[in-house]
Order: sequence, then C-alpha cells, then structure tokens
Amino acid sequence: MNDPNPEVPAVARLGFDRFSHGLKTGEWQPFLDLLADDFSFWFPVGEFQGENVGKERAAAFFGYVSSIFDGGLSLTLTGVTYNESTVVFEFRDEGTLRGQPYRNRGAVAFDVRGDRIIAYREYLAIVVVPRAS
Repeated sequence: MNDPNPEVPAVARLGFDRFSHGLKTGEWQPFLDLLADDFSFWFPVGEFQGENVGKERAAAFFGYVSSIFDGGLSLTLTGVTYNESTVVFEFRDEGTLRGQPYRNRGAVAFDVRGDRIIAYREYLAIVVVPRAS
C-alpha cells in the first residue's frame, strides 16, 4: 500500500466537521462547497437509497435529513481510519427524529481527490422494531 497523501485526512476531516455542523444546524452550504462537481453518494435506506449523483441531489438529500431531525443531530466521533483516498469516520449520534428520541451508531466514508470530496457513503446500525398488531 502507498503512503497516504497527508492532504486526504485533512480534507476529509474538514468535510466531517462541516458535515457534523450541517447535521446539527441545518446549514449545509459549507459542506456542499467542499464537494466535487462529479460528487456521488450512497445511502442505505429510504427515498435516497442506493447511488446518487450530483451536488444538486446531495443538497436535496441533506435538506431532507435536516427536515426529519427536529433540532438537529449531534455526532460524537469515535474512530477514524484512512488509506490513500478514503477516510472512514465512526460516530455515535443523538437527536430527535420526527418527534421521537433517536440514538444510533454509524460510519461515513469520504473519498477525496485533491481538495474536494468526490464521494460519500453512509453506514448505519439500523434496528427495525416490528409494529404491534
């Protein structure tokens, strides 16, 4: 394996800080400003499930995320792993999802090229509780 480019974790960390800020405040423009024009993202569930392409689609996704977390979502970073072009951030999160308390663990991976984030993938520890009949 090649030695990681020192810019990769720095750009990704800036991205994670702006991502966290967006989740907490709903202010996404600083994060969106770090995205490459050919940005793509992958999300595991819902309307945005699967591969999504473009900054406009990303803006719609992050706007949607802010709309379902009343009062924002707070992240606590628990781990970071990286290689030549990808940085993975593990975290705990807490907030209110559509009026209900929400706590989860997750991970996001940012792929970096130069000073831009070119891709994002999110992995969640989703627990499905069957509804009572």
